[in-house]
Amino acid sequence: MATLGLAIVGAAIGWFVAGVPGLISALCGIVLAALFLSITAITILVANRWYGDPLYVPIFFGGVLGGWLLKFILFFIVLAVLRQQDWIEPMIFFIAVVVCVFFTLIIDVVVMLKTRMPYVSDATLPDAADEAGSGTADDS
Repeated sequence: MATLGLAIVGAAIGWFVAGVPGLISALCGIVLAALFLSITAITILVANRWYGDPLYVPIFFGGVLGGWLLKFILFFIVLAVLRQQDWIEPMIFFIAVVVCVFFTLIIDVVVMLKTRMPYVSDATLPDAADEAGSGTADDS
């Protein structure tokens, strides 16, 4: 929903500032940023299929790192191709990418702050039977 809203607002601002090239530049920037940011979500979802497996942690971080490297390489290839196009307005494209990334970071922060995650995992609290039955040397 945020990407759709940004696309509408960005396209309108791009069109008012630079006409059709501005509109196309804003849409390309927002779609490109959303596409690359979704690669991270996809790699996390795919890596989570191995949750519970002894190799889950290396698989998870290897998948996320592989997705990041894929995004890094593809981003420079796309920029090299788009840079030579006459229908791209570079400043509008740049601003659209930055604004889209900024809004997705805000969404990530809000989601993380509202997530109910325990601070400790697999912890058990002692119950009354454990405390009454402990006869250690420190009790004297």
